[in-house]
Amino acid sequence: MAGKVSSDPNIFLLPDIGEGLQEAEVIKWLVKPGDAVEENQSLAEVQTDKALTEIPSPRNGVIAVLHGADGDVMKVDAPFVTYVSDDGAAPAEKPAKKDRKSGKKAKAAPADNGTEQREDAGTVVGQMSEGLAGMNKEAGKALATPAVRRLARDLGIDINQVSGSGIGGRVMERDVRATADGGGTAPAPTRQALPPIASSAPAQIAPPPKAPAQQVHIPEGAESHRVPIRDVRRIIAQRLRQSVDTAVHFTVMDEADTTSLDALRKRLAAASGEKVSFLPFVCSAVTRVLTGNFGAMNANVDDANNEIVQHRSVHLGIATDTDNGLMVPVIRDSDRLGVLEISRHIAHVANAARNRTAAREDLSGSTFTISNVGSHAGRFATPIINYPEVGILAVGRTREGMVVKDGWFRVGKLMPLSLACDHRVVDGATAALALAEIVRLLENPEQLMAPAR
Repeated sequence: MAGKVSSDPNIFLLPDIGEGLQEAEVIKWLVKPGDAVEENQSLAEVQTDKALTEIPSPRNGVIAVLHGADGDVMKVDAPFVTYVSDDGAAPAEKPAKKDRKSGKKAKAAPADNGTEQREDAGTVVGQMSEGLAGMNKEAGKALATPAVRRLARDLGIDINQVSGSGIGGRVMERDVRATADGGGTAPAPTRQALPPIASSAPAQIAPPPKAPAQQVHIPEGAESHRVPIRDVRRIIAQRLRQSVDTAVHFTVMDEADTTSLDALRKRLAAASGEKVSFLPFVCSAVTRVLTGNFGAMNANVDDANNEIVQHRSVHLGIATDTDNGLMVPVIRDSDRLGVLEISRHIAHVANAARNRTAAREDLSGSTFTISNVGSHAGRFATPIINYPEVGILAVGRTREGMVVKDGWFRVGKLMPLSLACDHRVVDGATAALALAEIVRLLENPEQLMAPAR
């Protein structure tokens, strides 16, 4: 992957660790000036496009200058770290200038920055793979993303001793966890057969954990307190503003009678021994709609080229609340997964997002998003589209209510649904019919068990 490399071997430029990345926020430096570091040792944690990523050192050496502080937003290809030169002298650094817009000190490049454009063959951070900064496969060196390396370090595993099951011998998360559990290389994941639906007593499903209210800490004696918008919050604000300024939002709403679905999911939970919520069934219903007559909603808008990009496979984004803000991990190829597989994937990607171990590629590339607002409270919503997608479905809290059909009424389980679309791409009638099909599928849930295709 092409990238700028400083002509001074002691100057390490912030690499592009993801396609189209222009800047990254330094969350935490892991080293300080004077520290001796080894090649591939993590230098800092940076926030990029909602993913927390570690930047590895490209070489052995001693840190001379860190070009930034915790919380600073740094540009790609700007000086990131300067090493002590081979003669032991730290290069002189130009005095920092004030940024006219922010008033903060700008990152000043050392004299004779001397950057040049050339093919990155591993001098900076190694070749890029799967959207993250990976390492070149060298003798004794594991090929793995920074997130996997951090997981191995947290588990006390020497990642260079782990055999990788990924493409080209890449060490995957499953390999590290298998090693931690005392096994060898983990086999590539395969589709697991769904257990038969038993007629035994339904298992009690624990209610979802309640999200804590956002606490406000105002210093004693002060009437107000300013909090900088940083980290994930900053990126969320940018993305939402871009969505509102670009997409033309409209929302259609309806309710589904999920009485039969509630009974089915309880039987499935009892048969499988796993917790099963309504959400996997909603994902399955949405997937069927997007692979059926409403494929136009499984799309992105390329405003730069004035084009609509339609997709064959469905990659569902699952909006997930975390302590650091809203993240949207992605379940890829959801159209090829059964309900139990979707349920397991939801648990996995949600935990990775909350623990901030999700790789960048796991937080991008979605074609449609589902927001399960009902896991906390509330009924209908007006969700903001996850731009550049063209649709998002908000699922409200299922409640007991009166169901009327063919002149008869009864008490049933009602699930509120709110579908927001980009009116530039999706017509109102199309959205209303798509939501009606989602409702129909949820009210006839047996067909949702198997993959959409």
